[in-house]
Amino acid sequence: MALTELARFPFAMKAEIARSLLESHGLGSVIFDGGMNIADSAALAIPVRLMVLDEDKNDARKILEEADLL
Repeated sequence: MALTELARFPFAMKAEIARSLLESHGLGSVIFDGGMNIADSAALAIPVRLMVLDEDKNDARKILEEADLL
């Protein structure tokens, strides 16, 4: 089991919304770099990454696309 990047977000709040939506569908996910982009203009330099298991990537992508989060 390996983690893969599903999406990058400029702000942690949107990444958290996406993570919560995936969790509500029974898919686990992890946010990387959530606290790194809070400084001025760091959102452009250090995006927040949403990570999922390789085997969940296609299902997770469909869920986020339907919710217009990708």
